[in-house]
Amino acid sequence: MAMAAAPGSSKCLLVTGPPGVGKTTLIMRVLEALRTSHPHLTVQGFYTREVREGADRVGFEVVTLDGRRGPLASSKISSTESFRWPTVGKYKVDVASFESLALPQLQIKEGIDLFIVDEVGKMELYSSSFFPAVLRVLDSNIPFLATIPIPKFGRDIPGVARLRNHPGATVFTLNPGNRDAMKDTIYSQIVNLLQNH
Repeated sequence: MAMAAAPGSSKCLLVTGPPGVGKTTLIMRVLEALRTSHPHLTVQGFYTREVREGADRVGFEVVTLDGRRGPLASSKISSTESFRWPTVGKYKVDVASFESLALPQLQIKEGIDLFIVDEVGKMELYSSSFFPAVLRVLDSNIPFLATIPIPKFGRDIPGVARLRNHPGATVFTLNPGNRDAMKDTIYSQIVNLLQNH
């Protein structure tokens, strides 16, 4: 039941907002609602989750929608291998681990109804294969729901800017006051895409 976007409708839904506003939670709530209302929906993708030790955030992990997980970034790693890894703030980004989990989730196959990517951000874009895979998904006409960071100091990451300015993209800016309404809006848009196939 692979679906294409209806003429004139957006098939790329991007959620942005400041760190900690609840972008991942929103995406997961939309997915939960979709799985309840459309139990045969085929969704591929991943989300990122904080790794905490007590009250301290020590890193992030990638969790695929089919339940596999692995490290994305950590402030605790200090192996000889990690010495060459890119750094974002205090975190070392494990590009190889990220690619081994995320890239298979972006493979376009028959029967996929929706791709979910949380997130397309600075850490993820250290993978040279990741953004081309995201662009292939956009070109496939399969609906795409993703989170992107808010521009820092008015400057967007180049890959994020390309997504934000994509002709088929609709950007939703999340804030603490509009989270519930935003979930309903995004859910409705995806349901419309499903029905218009």
